Amino acid sequence: MVSWRRLPGLFPTMLFFVSSANIFLVFYVRNVMHQLKKGSSGYLEVQPRFVSQENAVIERLDHLEMYIHNFSNSMKKPFHNERMKQKEDEIKLPEESKDKGRQAEKAKEDDKMEMEKKAVHRKLFPDSSLFKRWGADLTEEQQTTAQDLFIKYGYNVYLSDGLPLDRPIPDTRYPSCKVKKYPQDLPTLSVVLIFMNEAISIILRAITSIINRTPPRLLKEIVLVDDYSSNEDLKGHLDEQIKNFNAKHPGLLKIVRHKKREGLTQARISGWEASTADVVAILDAHIEVNIGWAEPILSRIKEDRTVIISPVFDNIRFDDFKLLEYSVAADGFDWALWCLYEPLPKEWYELKDETAPVRSPSIMGILAAHREFLGEIGVLDGGMHIYGGENVELGLRAWQCGGQIEVLPCSRIAHLERAHKPYMLDLSIAMRRNALRVAEVWMDDYKYMVYFAWNLPIENHGIDYGDVSSRKELRKKLNCKSFDWYIKNIYPNLIPLTTVVGYGTMKNTLNENICIDQGPVPGNTPIMYGCHAYSPQHLFYLSTGEIYIGGLRSRKSTVDRCLTDSGMGDLPFIEQCNEAVKKGLNMHWDFKQGSSVMNKKTKRCLEIVKDNPSSAYRLVMQNCTGQKWNIQYTVKDWGKTGTLR
Repeated sequence: MVSWRRLPGLFPTMLFFVSSANIFLVFYVRNVMHQLKKGSSGYLEVQPRFVSQENAVIERLDHLEMYIHNFSNSMKKPFHNERMKQKEDEIKLPEESKDKGRQAEKAKEDDKMEMEKKAVHRKLFPDSSLFKRWGADLTEEQQTTAQDLFIKYGYNVYLSDGLPLDRPIPDTRYPSCKVKKYPQDLPTLSVVLIFMNEAISIILRAITSIINRTPPRLLKEIVLVDDYSSNEDLKGHLDEQIKNFNAKHPGLLKIVRHKKREGLTQARISGWEASTADVVAILDAHIEVNIGWAEPILSRIKEDRTVIISPVFDNIRFDDFKLLEYSVAADGFDWALWCLYEPLPKEWYELKDETAPVRSPSIMGILAAHREFLGEIGVLDGGMHIYGGENVELGLRAWQCGGQIEVLPCSRIAHLERAHKPYMLDLSIAMRRNALRVAEVWMDDYKYMVYFAWNLPIENHGIDYGDVSSRKELRKKLNCKSFDWYIKNIYPNLIPLTTVVGYGTMKNTLNENICIDQGPVPGNTPIMYGCHAYSPQHLFYLSTGEIYIGGLRSRKSTVDRCLTDSGMGDLPFIEQCNEAVKKGLNMHWDFKQGSSVMNKKTKRCLEIVKDNPSSAYRLVMQNCTGQKWNIQYTVKDWGKTGTLR
């Protein structure tokens, strides 16, 4: 049945025509009866019986007219009343109706969003790492917004802005950590958060996690340090958010703003200078602290003020913000001073206590320390630029100058990874400069290992690492131990090479545009390739005859790779040096700058050939034809004068 409400214009029209037709019929019949009553030219004589019938008919027609009139009005009223009610509802709805209306609208919006999610949208950025695991349901407009923010920040700000500031994260502590008890009278804590052009939702979530997951009696303050951000929302809007936090937690938050860009290390120093609690935790602003993170730190520093603490990091994925639990590990570094994780020492396992501190050779950058002790040993090196090396410098200084570094398994912080660093796409530039600064102050004769790792000449390298005189004076004042002591007692996994006589790229005089290269990895066949001077083309020739190919490792846990000649076929091979020794491979070579490279046992030479005039050069083993090679840098008197030739 069709509802009249669905046809509001049709019903009045029909009603008008029906009513008009009936009224016209009534008047027509009444007129005819009236003529019959009068007669026509006297020919018709009306009988009394017909008169009474006539009156009855007229009376019935009168009733019919009144009935039609009333019916017409009665049919108009419901329609009119309905429209009036609708009008009144539009003017003023009762609260209950408003609520129902809002719920209905929300339901429509939800349905619309659900339909949009189910809709298949064209992928605008199929090669973007942001959309590999996330964002399949986004519209093209949303994809564009998310990608623009991703390029700007290096992580998924579009998603972050929609997540709750107090979102829960998994408790990744060991079960024994969850039941461990700590003293009530712990030191107070200042938390320093460093940022430069960070997304504001990231900063606010870090603050919220610290407030929610740190006992109020322990948390004295949160110090924000802005290293001269240019984003507008990190100015007035952030100040308003700080006021809102302080309205609930009086005096808890304060902010320090640099008037020029001073770099990560100086920002951390500014945070330390502004802090006032017993213990200072210096963190990145793109973190979320986990449950019970602070108590293990404060308890351990209460026991020993000379301990500098690193929490255990978990990873927040840059694209979907899911938390990945990382294993507990010690912090270390390679000879280029890049950070890396080290296996837990066997001494820790022997304790059979998974809550016990882990002795660590270095620190990752996020740290907690007794505020005064950190000042006594020089805080951080303010001469560091932008990024990298400052954490290794602190680790060396702590161990060599009377402190120690520990990782606490029961203190966990989730750290948001970046797919790229927007403020510096090539971090190696700053890292190389800072690494040389560390080497010159703290590594004594072993500093040459850093030059080897970065493939730099030991002298006249052209890199300005700044004035280090004040840091050398600090080392002298603190009566710090040698790097040799550090290697032997704290970080024996590092293996210094004392017999390097040549290093860098290696070229044949037949064509100096191509260099020896480690070749495809995985694989063990070296090749000739266009010179680019990155680590796959770094070679090290030792006075004992070995040639290492493919960057400097020199660690017990990561063995260097040696060039070998099998004595069969025409190809050289690369083998891990320890395996080459076990297998008795031919891995020793005679070489002098500007001469041939000949295997001591097979007497064959490393040379290059073309299979035909138009083909590229191949690296081969063959009978010596007098080809000559040059290595980029040579060294005499390792560890003494460092003279370059």
